[in-house]
Amino acid sequence: MNLTDHEPRKTGRTMRVADYIVAVLAAEGVEHVFGVGGANIEDLYDALHRSRDVEGVVAKHEFSATTMADGYARTSNRIGVVAATSGGGALNVIAGLGEAFASRIPLLALVGQPPTTLEGMGAFQDTSGLAGSIDATRLFGEVSVYCARVESPLDLEHQLAEALAAARRGGPAVLLLPKDIQQEIGEFPEPARTVSTAPHTTATDVTRLAEALRDDYGRITVIAGDEVARAGARTELAELAHVLGARVAVTPDARDVLDPGAPGRLGITGAMGNPDVVDALQDSDVCLLVGTRLPVMARGGLDAVLEKTLVYSVGSAKPYLQACHVPTRDLRATLRGLVTEIGPAASRAPVAQCDPTPIDVPSSGTSGLRYTDAVKALSAVMPAGADVFADAGNTGAAVVHHLPVTAGGRFVVALGMGGMGYTFGAAIGSAFSRGRRTFVIAGDGAFYAHGLEIHTAVEYDVPVTFVVFNNNAHAMCLTREQVYFEGAYTYSRFRPARIAAGVGALFPGLPSHTVDTHAGLADSLRATADSAGPAVIEVACDADELPPFLPFLPARRPTERSESREGARR
Repeated sequence: MNLTDHEPRKTGRTMRVADYIVAVLAAEGVEHVFGVGGANIEDLYDALHRSRDVEGVVAKHEFSATTMADGYARTSNRIGVVAATSGGGALNVIAGLGEAFASRIPLLALVGQPPTTLEGMGAFQDTSGLAGSIDATRLFGEVSVYCARVESPLDLEHQLAEALAAARRGGPAVLLLPKDIQQEIGEFPEPARTVSTAPHTTATDVTRLAEALRDDYGRITVIAGDEVARAGARTELAELAHVLGARVAVTPDARDVLDPGAPGRLGITGAMGNPDVVDALQDSDVCLLVGTRLPVMARGGLDAVLEKTLVYSVGSAKPYLQACHVPTRDLRATLRGLVTEIGPAASRAPVAQCDPTPIDVPSSGTSGLRYTDAVKALSAVMPAGADVFADAGNTGAAVVHHLPVTAGGRFVVALGMGGMGYTFGAAIGSAFSRGRRTFVIAGDGAFYAHGLEIHTAVEYDVPVTFVVFNNNAHAMCLTREQVYFEGAYTYSRFRPARIAAGVGALFPGLPSHTVDTHAGLADSLRATADSAGPAVIEVACDADELPPFLPFLPARRPTERSESREGARR
């Protein structure tokens, strides 16, 4: 099947393969390529140097370069691009591609390879699959939606167009680029944006779904995912909820798809979510999933009630649970179509506005700033339109559960693979794309994994505030030891470290603060709010505090509201 169409060719140009790749990226609207240099990708960097439209950004590690491209893509609705050399550099990209693959993020990875003349001949970092070497095509094929080795300049136009079209449909694409191929000269058409011809939702699909939602009696609960934000479909989601008279919950990675004051707002689904979601679904006849596949982290605690509920779905991919699914490549247009087909909301009772019920977390009684207090201090001074990237773990659970999203801001938590340290690169990539103050909220374990990407933020003077919750532990692992293994031992506590002082000494002039009180955190956030570039705030936290994560907490008793509803049904 032909995957792409092109605009009619204009006069061809003679140029290097590497230069053509960069010219095509520019035509796609890509303004930054993230990566780490090396012998077998240096020709691409030379092409970036010569380009007036695309800037090369050098990271400290290829995993973080990949997450920079990931963050760039998540908040800009553009393709993120990462470039890496062969060997260890190429292998370091794989973990980042795994996150993008699981989360369906549109990335293009340009991976250098040894010259074709040395493949299978003992080349340094050979991954051609010849003579017993690693086969990069098979290796990257497992973490991508498209992977191809460019063997000739004659193949490049077609393969690059296919890779971009595949990425745009959702997921990372990989082009393996031997060094000698990058250097070759060819005649290429004037670069033009590649247009995917993948089928969109049909009018019949929209009409049938609208009829089902309009005609099914009883309450409707909507669960919205991060695809709504990436598609820029917040307004359409709110309009759909209004015409349906529906209550709306969001998945942990979709905190920013619903206005905090929206009627019928239920809070977060899943293991770090709000109990109101279960109550609402118990009182609903229909659940509509919008832009989410509802993986385990987003549906934890919901399986039993969803089995008794009629579930519809609209989005780019079929959900993990049984549902009547309508696929779409343009979520905004599909939601607009649903609103039009369903019609006025006159027949639906208005939904009251209320604040979601938080999870009760017992006090640990030990020293350090509590997660809840730290997040409240953050929310009090978070500037309007700020973007927030939360790392996974106990810190991430607290931020997902408690931190409100500011108007116009993005909230990103990567739960596809949940790799520690994702946020340090992703926030930098997003800041390049969005050009606004961006906040990383991560634990000290995440900092030790990839926190020295702060150096990249310093080098490029990127406006990122790195907030590190330092509890001197891998806190999620420590909590699991305490909850599931009676706390008889630990592998997860660290010797005390002074992260902000260390980073401040490493990068003279970088604003860096250590705080251990609510007031101190608020003061430090205000003090760094006007920084032109990066800043670091270390928050001394309590490693023994349980996070708002349901599997770690005693079973929730039914609320009075759910008990009364159950009684009414009987």
